[in-house]
Amino acid sequence: MATAPNDVATAPPGTGGGALPFIDALVPAGAYRTGRRETVRDVAGEPLAELSLVPGLYIARTLDRLRREPAPSAGEQGRSPALLARRLRAAGEAFASDTLGGLTPKEHDRLVARSTGVPVSVVRAATATIADVLAKVVDTAAGARPRAALPPGRRQSPNTGAGAGAVVWRRRGRLLGVNASGNHPAVHSLWLEALALGYRVAVRPSRRDPFTPHRLVLALRSGGFADDEVLTLPCDHGTADELVGGSDLAMVFGGDATVRRYAGGGSRTPVLTQGPGRVKVLVRGRWEPYLDVVADSVGGLGGVSCLNATAVLVEHDARGFAEALAERLAALRPGPPEQEDAQLPCLPLAEARRVEDALRRGAAGCEPVLGDTVVHDLGDGSAALRPAVHLVDDPTAEQLGLELPFPCVWVAPWSPDHGAAPLRGSLVVGVAGGNTALVDALLDEPSIRNVYGLDRPTWWLPPEMPHDGYLAEFLMRSTALAGI
Repeated sequence: MATAPNDVATAPPGTGGGALPFIDALVPAGAYRTGRRETVRDVAGEPLAELSLVPGLYIARTLDRLRREPAPSAGEQGRSPALLARRLRAAGEAFASDTLGGLTPKEHDRLVARSTGVPVSVVRAATATIADVLAKVVDTAAGARPRAALPPGRRQSPNTGAGAGAVVWRRRGRLLGVNASGNHPAVHSLWLEALALGYRVAVRPSRRDPFTPHRLVLALRSGGFADDEVLTLPCDHGTADELVGGSDLAMVFGGDATVRRYAGGGSRTPVLTQGPGRVKVLVRGRWEPYLDVVADSVGGLGGVSCLNATAVLVEHDARGFAEALAERLAALRPGPPEQEDAQLPCLPLAEARRVEDALRRGAAGCEPVLGDTVVHDLGDGSAALRPAVHLVDDPTAEQLGLELPFPCVWVAPWSPDHGAAPLRGSLVVGVAGGNTALVDALLDEPSIRNVYGLDRPTWWLPPEMPHDGYLAEFLMRSTALAGI
C-alpha cells in the first residue's frame, strides 16, 4: 500500500490516541507501506510505532536501477553548487523546525529519546547538529578536495589551454548505501557529505531509531531533493547485506564483529566501517585543571557516542584522579530519557543487566572506584545506567579497549617511558601537557585518527572538521585528464 510521504502517523506518538503510527519506507515512488512490519518499542517495552520492513528482492531491484541512472551531482544536469547548498540549508531548517511525517520537532525528540534511551536534551542537541551540518556540508565537501583537482563536473581549468593536463575529482560510484546504528541520532550527520558530492544515498535505519533518518529524508525531500536521490529502506539484519551489496559503496556502523566482517573484505562492495571509538585521554603534569573537561568527555552526550572517552592515562597520582573523576560522574542524574534533567542513557531492564554483567566480567582484576552496581531500575521495565570508574594498574591492559554503551571509564598510570603506544587504536586522543615530541608521535601513529588538546571535550566535532577522516576521502578519487 503506497502512501504520500507525509501520511505517516495515524496518531501523535505518546498520546495514546489510537492506532500506532506507521514508519513507511521512503522509496523512489514516494512512500512504501509493506505487509511485513516490526513494532518499534520504547525502553520500557511499550510499542511506539509500526516499521515497514522492505523485502530483499525489492531492495536489490531498486538499488540496481538507481546505480544505472546518471548521478544527480553538483554542477551537472543544471544543478549548481549554490543551488545544492540552498536545498541542503532548507532541509536543515525543515529538519529542526517543521512538522514532518506528522511529528513536531518536540514530538520527534521525545520519541527518539524513548526508543533509544538517549536523554532528550542530547537528542535535541543532535537535531541541532544535523541541521548545522546540512547548512555547511557543501563547503565541508569542497574543503576535502585536493588543491590540484577540479571540482566534480569540471573538465578544464579556466587557467589552462585546450589540451592541457588536468586533475579531475570524481566519484567512485553513484550510490552510497548506509547501514546505520541507533546509539546516537547524530550518526546521521556523517553521511550527508555524500549528497553534497552528488551521490544518491539509501539508508537502512536502525530498528532502535528509525525516526531520525525518516525525518531527515522527509526534510531533504521537502528541501528539493528528488525521491530517487535519498531513500530509507528498513529491513531486518538478514536483508541488510542486500543494501550493502547492491550499492556502489557502503558505510556501515556497528561493533567489533561488524567491523571485522566488512573490513576483512567480506563484501564485493567497498565498505567504510564506523566502529567503536575507543577514545583515550592522556593527562601529563597536574590533572586538577583538566578534571571537568575529562568528566565531560566521559559523560557528555549521555556517554553513548563513539567520541566519548573510555580510558584516561594519568602521569601523576592516577588513584587520586580516579577518585576525583568518580565524584564528578556520580553527580550525573538518572531518569526516564524524556525528562529534561535526565543525563544518563536508559535500556530495557534485562538489557541493562546484561551490560552490567559484561562490565563485571571485563573488570575482573581491576579496582572499582565507582559503579560496582550500575543498573538504576526506573520501575517501568527500563533502567538508567549509572557511571563506572575502574582503576587499572597497567596502561596497556586490555580493559582500556573495552567500550560500553554508558559513561564507563578505565584509569591507568602512565609514564613517558610508555610513549604513545598505549594510545593506539583511538578515534580521538585528548592530551593535556603534551610536548611537541609526544604530539608528533601521536600524529605519526596511523591508528590514531584525531588529536585534541584538553581545552575541549573529546566529543567536540564542528561540521567542518573530519570525524574519521572526511567521507570524501572514501567517496572520491583524483583522475588525470589530458589531451581530450
